Amino acid sequence: MKSITARSLMMLMALAGSSYCHAQQATIVVSNPTSTPRTELISLNMSEVKAKLGNATPKKGEAYIVKNKRGQQIGSQITHDGLLLIDASVRPHGSATYYVSIGKPYQQKVYATGALYKIRKDDIAWENDRCAYRVYGPALQKTGERSFGTDIWVKNTPDTVVYERYVKDMNGNIKGDKMDAKVRALQKQEKVEKNTAKAAALAKQIKALQAESRETDILTSFHLDHGNGLDPYRVGATLGLGAPSLMVGTQQYLPYCYKTYKILDNGPLRFTVELTYNPSAVGDMQNVVEHRIISLDKGSNFNKMTVWYDGLTTPTDFATGFPIHEEDTEMKTFAKDYVSYADPTDNIEVNNSQVYVGILFPEGIDHTYYQLFDKKHDGATGHALGLKRGLKNQEKYSYYFGAAWSKYDVRSYAEWQIRIKDYLDALKIPLQVEIK
Repeated sequence: MKSITARSLMMLMALAGSSYCHAQQATIVVSNPTSTPRTELISLNMSEVKAKLGNATPKKGEAYIVKNKRGQQIGSQITHDGLLLIDASVRPHGSATYYVSIGKPYQQKVYATGALYKIRKDDIAWENDRCAYRVYGPALQKTGERSFGTDIWVKNTPDTVVYERYVKDMNGNIKGDKMDAKVRALQKQEKVEKNTAKAAALAKQIKALQAESRETDILTSFHLDHGNGLDPYRVGATLGLGAPSLMVGTQQYLPYCYKTYKILDNGPLRFTVELTYNPSAVGDMQNVVEHRIISLDKGSNFNKMTVWYDGLTTPTDFATGFPIHEEDTEMKTFAKDYVSYADPTDNIEVNNSQVYVGILFPEGIDHTYYQLFDKKHDGATGHALGLKRGLKNQEKYSYYFGAAWSKYDVRSYAEWQIRIKDYLDALKIPLQVEIK
């Protein structure tokens, strides 16, 4: 009888211990050492978090969740490289406390996400609550279209818009192509029609279809604003916003379209993609392969870019930047750790706004300058550049590139300068994170 009682007691203790471990929580204290309010993603190693939770693992229907002091679930994400992201807000010189545990997760709003869009020639496009971007893929390269750099899609809502824009544009193109094909067929009929009245009727039908086709484009094209933003940026054979390039003397070697991709993180708080490019000739080097990892966080105007190369047989100068478009070549800034510009958009009279662009160099840059093209092209007179001398083979270099729209979260170029400086300051003085 004593043996049974003892065994039962041991089982109860084991069960209690298991329940206790499962109910454990890790306390996260985030401190702000600056005099500026901070709202940004903080990160912790998941291995440390798991250790604080007694290495308990979520069961079916459970997940690692984060709550504030009120018990509300806070946005979080586990990344491909083993980090726990928490959407933190901290007052100046204050602290905020969060609790990580295992529990039933609420559905989170997606702020950062991206995808491959085969419906648009292998574009990879991504966005957060402030802006959207895209790079061009192998299907576009096969067409011979010369689009090299990173494109910008502005928005005026924290909601995701990219998928909807692609689908609307695609459906409009399908409808427009059908009407255009019908127009061509009718034009052939009109050309051979001998009866004047019938020819006039065909001409009238052609005119009506052409007007309908134009109206369809106006209603569906993502190059026009339908209420939540548009693609107002010109790329062409330029860097676009922040694409990497190599320099041999004054000769700039730009990438074309990516060869392969891998989406590493896809929201709700961070999007990360890895891109590999085709081997290319750079000076006397014949098989140089570019690699990029790009990530974008909720709430940030700036993407983080990490770039490296295989096949560099000698240290080679590296440059990144953006085109200066001919409609406004004056509103640009060259600082020791960033370059910025108020882009006039691809249609000043229609868009009546500016796209503020910037590239930040927190790891340092040797020179920022304006390099004119030998001849204007793609509406641009040259590139605003940041130059890093002597990048070595497989050496990784990181910088930040981003944009804002004057019709959304940054209303003036002066405000954009403040946004850039605040972001650089935040990188220099990060929030302090303690796990208990």
